[in-house]
Amino acid sequence: MLGTGLGQLASEITDTYEFPYSEIPNFPVSTVEGHSGKLIFGKLGGKDIVAMQGRFHYYEGYSMKEVTFPVRVMYELGIKTLFVSNAAGGMNPEFLIGDIMVITDHINLFPEHPLRGKNFPTGPRFPDMHQAYDPQLIALADEIAAEKGIRLMHGVYVGVQGPTFETPAEYRMYRILGGDTIGMSTVPEVIVANHCGIRVFGISIVTDLGGFDVPVEVSHEEVQIAANKAQPLMTEIMREIIRRS
Repeated sequence: MLGTGLGQLASEITDTYEFPYSEIPNFPVSTVEGHSGKLIFGKLGGKDIVAMQGRFHYYEGYSMKEVTFPVRVMYELGIKTLFVSNAAGGMNPEFLIGDIMVITDHINLFPEHPLRGKNFPTGPRFPDMHQAYDPQLIALADEIAAEKGIRLMHGVYVGVQGPTFETPAEYRMYRILGGDTIGMSTVPEVIVANHCGIRVFGISIVTDLGGFDVPVEVSHEEVQIAANKAQPLMTEIMREIIRRS
């Protein structure tokens, strides 16, 4: 599941066949620049995969059930592991623009919960979230990064509604709460994947920084540019994890 400006990983997929979201029953359609809106089947790292080139966001006006519907579809297709990526604002003072952060945990601040309502039989009414991000896959990512000399950070991702970027005061607040990066996606899909018993590995690309002494303006275009620069390293890590896991 590829985030803003991170769709180039799809070019690594071989033996592909593609479906535009508009041709899939009940699928929403991406409305955000940088999300091309295709479901791609093929091979990556020697494994059969399905890739979402572009995702759906709560701020686009979709319900949480619509945002997470693709994860339900993937579960029915037999998917065992979900890889998610996003472009995110960095709040950790050790982070630099272009850093790759492995998500070790998240803080859910969306106003609607994706499991609200009748419980699906894919999981329990009250799913445990202690290891929402698979520790074995995180350890494998660290091993790969060390081998290839890639700077790889760890941290907590804060999921918020958007679509505004955060004010400096909000950045500082979310940092106090324990966040390292912040964005407008990922958390709902990860919750539903856990409910379905699907392993999750997540990466944030730090595309802007906030909450520090000097205010920094940010635009969607700048986020895309920073994400594009970090794509090759993220692709290398994800491809290798898929190949070795």
